[in-house]
Amino acid sequence: MEDNIKKELDNITNEIDSKIEKSSLSAIETMKAETDAVVKSSEENLASKITEINDRLDKSEIEAKKRFEASQPMSFKSALKDALNGGAIESFVKGNSRSARFDMKADMTVGADFTGDVIAPLRVPGVYKDPSRPQHFRQFIPVGSTQSDVIRYVKESGYTDGAGAKAEGNALGQTDFDLQAVDANVQLIGTYLRISKQMVEDYDQLSSYLSSRIPSKVLTAEDDQIVGGNGVSPNFLGLFNSGTAFDTSTNNPLADSVDNANEFDVLVASMNQLAINEYSADNIVLNPSDFHKILLLKDTQNNYLKDQVYQGLQPNFMGVPVILNTEIPSGQFLVANFAQSCQYWVRDNVSLEFFEQDSDNVQKNFITVRAQLRGALATYLPKGIIHGTFSTAKSALETP
Repeated sequence: MEDNIKKELDNITNEIDSKIEKSSLSAIETMKAETDAVVKSSEENLASKITEINDRLDKSEIEAKKRFEASQPMSFKSALKDALNGGAIESFVKGNSRSARFDMKADMTVGADFTGDVIAPLRVPGVYKDPSRPQHFRQFIPVGSTQSDVIRYVKESGYTDGAGAKAEGNALGQTDFDLQAVDANVQLIGTYLRISKQMVEDYDQLSSYLSSRIPSKVLTAEDDQIVGGNGVSPNFLGLFNSGTAFDTSTNNPLADSVDNANEFDVLVASMNQLAINEYSADNIVLNPSDFHKILLLKDTQNNYLKDQVYQGLQPNFMGVPVILNTEIPSGQFLVANFAQSCQYWVRDNVSLEFFEQDSDNVQKNFITVRAQLRGALATYLPKGIIHGTFSTAKSALETP
């Protein structure tokens, strides 16, 4: 009995286990099938997305390339070549057409592959201009400063010399002299110009250019007054009009005494004219053309005279410095003892000023630039300054 019951229970247990196992396998297979379906669906979606992204990238790359090629300037030659390769005259070559036409697009140029600032230019700083005068007269004549508008000095206008040896009991000779007060008025030299405010704001180097260029031009005008001013207000009485002319009379100790007189002979005679009046030349001022002409002078042996009189790297004749200055007209000369004979007085030194409030500047966005100075020239001792013309002086020195 018991054995039957046990056997029956074992059968029931085995049947239950079999059903559980079948149920588990079915569930696993169902789950695997569902998982495979999900993975397959995901893979299909992912592949679709990848294909879509690749298509979009390809399209974007093609469009970008087209835009880039369209934006590039093309020379006429390059454009014509592309058109020919594209069959622009194919019909004409085959005889199917009596003419061919090629239109050059607006962005093509005939002469170059690039136009405008396709390649950014390298901007060189500064403003290129011809040089200003390297040395102005105020740099080699004595200069003083004043707060007055008139320079007054006293000069000797006459002298009778009665000095001499006298025997005992004889009266001494009488000496007389005359003194004269001379005025040199301070004069104004200047200029102005108007420039747009945008020029100053947009070009950083304009201010520095104006600050160097314009004052130099004012100093050149000052040189013009120092050398050739006629003394009529508002002009200085310049050195050519206040100094002493080269002595062309027969009173000149060297008159009619030089064979084949040349420019160097004239300078030597000028230094002699200073010397007989107790002056010693401290500067010779020449136009560059006359200076270089002197350097080309030769003696009868075809040797350059400069080898005998030119000393050092600085131009120097017979120990006297030579200054080259274009303010001296070609064919003229100036030999002087500037240290004793004259002085330039500065009332207001050269200045550069900018003004917005002038005329209609505010309405038109202009700026007025003013450069000016005030000064006076005093020639104390005219005999210490010798000036003249080479041609006239050579004639006076030449032997009859």
